[in-house]
Parts: sequence; structure tokens; C-alpha cells
Amino acid sequence: MRVAQPGNLVKVHYTGTYDDGSEFDSSKGGTPLEFTLGESQVIPGFEQAIAGMAEDEEKQVRIEAAEAYGEYDEDQLATVERSMLPESLELEVGAQLEAQTEEGIPLVVTIAAIDCDQITLDGNHPMAGKALNFALHLVGINTSAD
Repeated sequence: MRVAQPGNLVKVHYTGTYDDGSEFDSSKGGTPLEFTLGESQVIPGFEQAIAGMAEDEEKQVRIEAAEAYGEYDEDQLATVERSMLPESLELEVGAQLEAQTEEGIPLVVTIAAIDCDQITLDGNHPMAGKALNFALHLVGINTSAD
């Protein structure tokens, strides 16, 4: 019986839900997620859940925020004047914008609030601070010897 280990290329079908049961993503009916275990290509908790699973094994896991997209960080909120954004930009709470840090590093921010001429931008990942639940099915393991 093959067991998933670091360096293995794994194929996983999954369904991801929040604690309230709402589904945020699934590979059902599509192509399984494929990644190399141990190369940080997926969130840490997902990778840890797959490590040690046997081929064709199924299981349910709950991944706390710290092992998913991190805790929500209030310091990632910034309020800017509307005049700092392009006039042609249609603003809507929940819309994502591309921005860059003072060092020129690109990042995606979400419009968290609009208050007259003040726009609150949120630099947290949309799933930050949330525990994630996954139904996992490890459908394939390829070792370097395959």
C-alpha cells in the first residue's frame, strides 16, 4: 500500500466548507488537485492532512485559520481617500483591486467599506481568520520512482 510522503506528486479530490456548512470550493466532477507534497504549493494544513494518507483513502479534516490563510490581522486595513483611486474605477464593497506596497510589491486588496470619500481597503486574504473543513479523497500517488 502506497502512502503519501514528501516529494510525491499527489492527486486529491476535495470539497471545502466553512463551519456553517457552506461550500467554498470543490474538485468534484472535475480534475483532482495535483501537487508535490512538501513543496508548500497548498496551505500548510492541507498538506499536513494529505501526508501519510494511503492511495484511495478518504477522510474529513478541519484546518484552523493559522494553518490555512492565517489569522485575521486588523493591521491589514487601510483607509484611503477616494481621490487616490482612478476616477473610472467602479467601487463596490467586496470588489478586489490590485495594489502595491511602498516597496513595489504587488498585492490584492478587498474593498471593505465605502464611506463618502473614504475607502477602507483590506489586505487580508478573503479566507483569513476562518477555519476550513475538507472532505479529502487521495486518488493517486506518484513517487519519483514511477
